[in-house]
Amino acid sequence: MDTPFRHVALMVTLTFVTGVVDAGGYLGLDRVFVGNMTGNVVILGMGFAGADGLPVLGPALALITFIVGAGIAGLALRSTPTGWSPRLTAVAGTSVTLVAVTAVLVGLTSAESASGIVAAAITACAMGMQAAVARKVGVADVTTVVVTSTITVWAVDLFARPSRATILNRRSAAIAAILVGALVGALLVQVALWLVFATAALIGTVTIAIGQSLHQRA
Repeated sequence: MDTPFRHVALMVTLTFVTGVVDAGGYLGLDRVFVGNMTGNVVILGMGFAGADGLPVLGPALALITFIVGAGIAGLALRSTPTGWSPRLTAVAGTSVTLVAVTAVLVGLTSAESASGIVAAAITACAMGMQAAVARKVGVADVTTVVVTSTITVWAVDLFARPSRATILNRRSAAIAAILVGALVGALLVQVALWLVFATAALIGTVTIAIGQSLHQRA
């Protein structure tokens, strides 16, 4: 069965959100990736070696809370069918609420203090929940939190069957979304760090509301 276009569009939008918050985490919260856990694992490896003063605590906590968030969301969605559902809306809503909490926390405190690590951990938990939501929606090659596998499949198809369809598709859209999201996030960091997470929470909220509305009409 073909994936509904609305699901692809919603997941690509959430991929954009990941780019935004990852820029905020890396640039504003002591080089912590809050969505891309591969980056945190690599930073941890280098950090343990004492390379370039890289952080250890922040990436470690982000990794743990991402796992917790994904696990809790996975349990909550375990008995639901693949695709959008009211329970999925609730889980996704919890995720964007946590991102909004991060915006408030960062806005009220200093990102250089311990609250910065807490903010990164909260957002990573939210992204873990988002990843579980994306898995349940079931758009192939669009996990919303990482694009390495997406780039791999896109490149394999491009070289095997070069055509417009293999260049411009949901995979290239996801890659572009996280790239543009990171660009927007980096620009917002220069204005105010809290604005990064507030923007991500707002876009996430609108995306989820649209998803629920479309589900009800289907």
